[in-house]
Order: sequence, then structure tokens, then C-alpha cells
Amino acid sequence: MEQEKTAVKRRLALFVGLTFVITWIVFLLIPLRGLTYGEGVSIIILAAAMFVPALCNILTRLITKEGFKNMYLHPHFKGHLKDYLLVYFGPTALLFLSAAVYFLIFPASFDLQLNALKGAASIGGLSAYNLLLISILQIIIIGPVINIIPTLGEELGWRGYLLPKLRTLLTDRAALVITGIIWGMWHIPVIVMGHNYGTDYMGYPWLGILAMIVFCVVLGVIEGYIAIKLESVIPAAMIHSVVNAGAGLPIILAKSGYNPVLGPAITGLIGGLPFVVLAVVLLIKAGNKLSYVKTVAAKKDRKAINCTTCIVRCRYNILLN
Repeated sequence: MEQEKTAVKRRLALFVGLTFVITWIVFLLIPLRGLTYGEGVSIIILAAAMFVPALCNILTRLITKEGFKNMYLHPHFKGHLKDYLLVYFGPTALLFLSAAVYFLIFPASFDLQLNALKGAASIGGLSAYNLLLISILQIIIIGPVINIIPTLGEELGWRGYLLPKLRTLLTDRAALVITGIIWGMWHIPVIVMGHNYGTDYMGYPWLGILAMIVFCVVLGVIEGYIAIKLESVIPAAMIHSVVNAGAGLPIILAKSGYNPVLGPAITGLIGGLPFVVLAVVLLIKAGNKLSYVKTVAAKKDRKAINCTTCIVRCRYNILLN
């Protein structure tokens, strides 16, 4: 048992180390090449970086000769239609609820004129409100699948390798939280470059890094919980896809001058409050119970002990006879 734990810890260290080193090198290509973050070639670099966790999942399995069982790629649609309907539409509902909560707290920030959309709307000959409606419909209808290829690149690493390995060592609750913390820290270089929060907010870059770690823990708990329940990274990638597609929606509804660390995007500490509430509920449901993997291992150990006991008894009875 201790040898198995040691092997898991080594695999975890290798996976996390490879993922951080390779991804951060990719991220650093942006400033080293003098590129502007979020424009042109930098977008291609960022998209490529999303596949590094999946790559490191494969590399770790090859290096440690672990094999490719339990890649968590089977969607398990059968018997889980309700779960997938919730995964498909639930995150979008949370996005809208998050925007509503933020603007209820900061009503003066809401831009009824939709000035952020007027420029783009005029190019297409649309009104700002029509463009907003089209954007909302796109998020609802194709949000869960529009970004699923790159989000699978991340989820195969975080929910497909890191989380299952941590679950063999820790309780589900601890594994979910630690996975989120590591995922958040993975983003540090791009947060410094201005990802999600820009660079001109008070407390830059530390408050942005903190907010991103909090957001990744929150979203990681939600994605991890459903990944554990369905034993698949597919629903986690679908949720991630919706978030990437619609995370900026509240921004186009806001007047300028907002604090990005607070919101209105769901990556803000207040902008994502409904996600926080859901994550807390799911953590409570997860509790401190032993993870599924541990429970199965414990059952196997008990069966082995029972079998050994039976063998000893049989031999004892034979000797008596």
C-alpha cells in the first residue's frame, strides 16, 4: 500500500512539474517575442498552451509506464441524460444569474445603452440589443461545445489525471480544492500579462492572482464534482467551454471604470458569487468521506483479509480432521 502511495506521489510530482514548466515556457514566448497579450499570434500561443496539461498526462503515463487505462474519456451518456442536460444548460443559467447579482449590488455599473456593443453592431447593420440577443443565443445553444476541443486539452490534465490521483491520497473535498489551487497557480504568468483582469487595477498583480486562484477553486469544484459523478472529463470540458464562451458577457453590459478583480465577469470575486454558492454546496455534499478509489481499495483489502481468514480456517480444520 505504501509503495502504491509513493508511486502516485511521484507521478503527481512529475505531472505537475512537467505541466508548469512546459506551459510557462509557452506563456513566456509572448513577452519574449515582444507580442501584445490577447492579440494576433499571442492568441495562437495561448490556445496551444491549453493542450499542455493533456500532453503532460500522456507524457507522465509514458515515462512512468503507467499505461493508458482510466483516461476518463468515456462520456457515459447512458443513464445520465438529466445530468448532461444540466451540464448543457446549467452553466449558462449561472452566468446570467451571476450578471444579475453583480448589477443588483452595483446598479450604477449597468449600461442600459450597451455602448460596448454599438461599434460591432453598426458594422453588421444591427442594433446593440439585437447583437446582445445573438450573443446570448450563441452561448445557450453552442456554448457547451464551441470551445470543447481546447478545454478538453486542459481537462484531460486537471480533472482527467491530477484529480483522480489526488483522490487516492486525500478525501474528495481536499482533492477538489487542491486541484483548483494548482490550476489557478498554473495561470500566474498570464495573469501578470493581463489575462482576465488587465494590469491597471489596485494591487496588481497579486490581487488578480488571488482572484484567479479563488475562481479556479470554485469552478474546479463544480467541474470536478460532475467529473467524479460521471467518471468522465467530457462534462467538465463542456462546463469549461460555456465559461470560456460566456465569461465576458457581463462586461459588455457594464459601464467603464469597474474593478475587474470584483467583477462584473465571473472571474471577479463578486461577479462569480452564484458559482461560489454552488461550489460550497457541492463541497458540503462531497464531505470528508473517503474517495471512491479509496473505498474500492478498502473493500478489496477487506475481501483479501476475509479470503486469507477462510484459508487459514480451512487448513486448521483439515489438520484437526
